[in-house]
Amino acid sequence: MDAVKKRDDLLSIKEEYLRRQKSYRRQVLVCGGAGCISSNCGEVRDALIKSVSTYKLDDEVKVMVTGCMGTCAMGPVILVEPEGIFYTKMNPEKAEDVVARHLLKDEVCEEYTYFDEDEGVHVPRMEDIPFFKGQVRVALRNCGHMEYASLEAYISRDGYGALARALSEMTPAQVVEEMKAAGLRGRGGAGFPTGVKWEAGMKAVSEDGRKFMVCNADEGDPGAFMDRSILEGDPHSIIEGMMLGGYAIGASKGYVYVRAEYPIAVERLGNAIDQARKAGILGENVMGSGFSFDLEIRIGAGAFVCGEETSLLASIEGKRGEPRQKPPFPFEKGLFESPTIINNVETLANAAPIILNGSQWYRGFGTEKSAGTKVFALAGDIVNAGIIEVPMGTILGDIIYKIGGGIIGGKKFKAIQSGGPSGGCLTKTHLNTPVDYESLSSLGAIMGSGGLIVMNEDTCMVDTARYFMDFICDESCGKCLPCRNGTRRMLEILERITEGKGQPEDLELLEELAGTIQQTAMCGLGQTAPNPVLSTLKYFRSEYEAHIYEKHCSA
Repeated sequence: MDAVKKRDDLLSIKEEYLRRQKSYRRQVLVCGGAGCISSNCGEVRDALIKSVSTYKLDDEVKVMVTGCMGTCAMGPVILVEPEGIFYTKMNPEKAEDVVARHLLKDEVCEEYTYFDEDEGVHVPRMEDIPFFKGQVRVALRNCGHMEYASLEAYISRDGYGALARALSEMTPAQVVEEMKAAGLRGRGGAGFPTGVKWEAGMKAVSEDGRKFMVCNADEGDPGAFMDRSILEGDPHSIIEGMMLGGYAIGASKGYVYVRAEYPIAVERLGNAIDQARKAGILGENVMGSGFSFDLEIRIGAGAFVCGEETSLLASIEGKRGEPRQKPPFPFEKGLFESPTIINNVETLANAAPIILNGSQWYRGFGTEKSAGTKVFALAGDIVNAGIIEVPMGTILGDIIYKIGGGIIGGKKFKAIQSGGPSGGCLTKTHLNTPVDYESLSSLGAIMGSGGLIVMNEDTCMVDTARYFMDFICDESCGKCLPCRNGTRRMLEILERITEGKGQPEDLELLEELAGTIQQTAMCGLGQTAPNPVLSTLKYFRSEYEAHIYEKHCSA
């Protein structure tokens, strides 16, 4: 591919790539997300390529590996275009059959397509599957629909078009205003307005002239894999988002902080950065605009506390990952004592579509106070475990039953943990709740980064609270006393209760400890650590009492 020296070069690359794609009668997209990799999608890909060659279809059929398509519980999955036929639970034998029948004879192998358990029928077309029908994909717009490893494929889907528009038509202040008007809020959990954060970075005064953009990809919540899926399936969207942020705030350097447990994401992002550098998209004088920007990956050791921004910055600098008191905030004095803006992966994935399509387009999704869409990871006792993206304000029950397919084995829904270890539980009385920042906060839960862990009627909520508190204790950095000792005392009480050794006064003590930790812990991890305990006490107090008074667990 030729270097991208000006905006028109992007259009030439797009046209050439689409011309090559149209020369094939069909494209077979193999899901290469982490879930499908673990179920041997590589064997399916190899079988497809071999069979296509055997039947001499190489000039008619192109086999491509994409990022996560979302249906992790159904993997390995493949999508045959242009018909949009979606095959699930594939293996090499089935793949060979699809080539022999579908690709050679135009006969859809219906028995391998998605099976709707509620209706008792196979649903061949992807667009007709309930899991996909309720979704609107903005951050996940490219995941599962293009070759993750191809820069040309990204450009063909208007990749780097937003950057070109910003560099040629907009000032940094106009980029900031567009982001503010869009109403995009930080998708890492806190929900702080992204445009306001970028404005603070733009206005910040740097003593040494340096400013930094940082991508927080240290996704550590149990059951959460949203950011990983974007990094693996659409790494260039993160590069473009960081470049837009860098242009807006006046930064020429960026860091992506990824945990070591994401080797596939690290590899694919690293390759994308190399591609962008070779194409002249990253580096000096981008597209002849005078703007220069480069990126580095920093790999974290997997400490949950490094998801907190000041701990993350300390880790990038090579120090122990511990939080510090604020102010000064990172936008004033962050990485290497310079102004720094930190956004998570999903937030940055939304930046390019907003600049390309405009703030009003983005506000067409979601609610007035929670604009846009949100990516969630559905995990636990749910039929369609995987990655979804829905407009803000989507009803919780629709996510669980329409998109998620309901509870495994036809069991009853009991609760859903929203927001990971720092979040809270919602119950069946909350199924009509719109999922947005305000609605969840009013119920004692949080949006968090987007992990949704579904629990059925057999789940012990006291043990669930113990599990999350055990996780928090392990992950506490130990810098402040409330988090270091307070969470440990809470865990000890929960362990006593689950072992049938609880005392009536334990519930009051749990609530007292929780309140103290919330008010006195140094960082967000500690301040929100008691949330799972408080929410389960609020909605399932009778279970705690049964453990204490009756020495019995109904679950």
